[in-house]
Amino acid sequence: MRQTRTAYLFLAPGLALFVVFRVYPLLEGLRLSFTNARLGRAAVRYVGIANYTRLLEDTRFHVSLANTAFYTVASTLPVLVIPLVLALALNRGALRTVLRSVFFFPFTLSVVTVGLTWLWLLDPVVGPFNYYLRTAGLPARSWLADPATAMWAIIATTVWWVTGYYLVIYLAGLQDIPRELYEAAALDGASGWRSFRSITLPLLRPVLLFVVVTHIIGSFQLFGQVFVLTGGGPGDATRTVVQHLYEAAFQNFFQFGAASAMAWALFAVILLFSIFQFRLLRGHTEY
Repeated sequence: MRQTRTAYLFLAPGLALFVVFRVYPLLEGLRLSFTNARLGRAAVRYVGIANYTRLLEDTRFHVSLANTAFYTVASTLPVLVIPLVLALALNRGALRTVLRSVFFFPFTLSVVTVGLTWLWLLDPVVGPFNYYLRTAGLPARSWLADPATAMWAIIATTVWWVTGYYLVIYLAGLQDIPRELYEAAALDGASGWRSFRSITLPLLRPVLLFVVVTHIIGSFQLFGQVFVLTGGGPGDATRTVVQHLYEAAFQNFFQFGAASAMAWALFAVILLFSIFQFRLLRGHTEY
């Protein structure tokens, strides 16, 4: 009992901060989602599920949800494959530590820094991408002003930003796989592809689950890149759920009740996708 009390005594400051800055805002947001709360409105009244039913008629919310889903689906495969390929290439290299640091560096940058960097790279007048296109005799593109390319530009920005982080995660998973398994497979005449398919992928299942779940959760909360690069435009081509939520809460008459309902609807979508992924990818790792 004394050890338990001591442990909770050390945990108390962290738990208190967690309750004040995480649990309380979460529950307060849930309460606000059932009200007509708005900045400056003295009389806040209960409106039931009106904020949620209004989402069914909000076409811009539907567009933002579709854009968020497209971004999530389109960015997941590159985020899964590119860091894994790099991790396999660096797993045995002599410069593994140095190259790992080089690839990880972009992830240490803030989303604003990353956004401004890619805003310059994609600039239609002075951006390097368009410079090389013109040098090759190809027409320049307004990457962020074209609805056909704006979301793909945001996806490229995100993949570049997070590749180093997932690369380190993959490397940690690869280094946990016993080398004896590969040696035994080689003695049995297994090719490199067969070893990858029969040894590496099955034993990386927990790592793959972590990467998929964390990336999809982060994708549904996409905001910073869109806010810096396009502001949700052109038109509504890159408007995401969090962008729409932000505008409802802090730009369009400070509709805190409606924005809270959007946040909880987004939470429900993320929860359903997370449960589906855990059921799809869960399994026991056996050596």
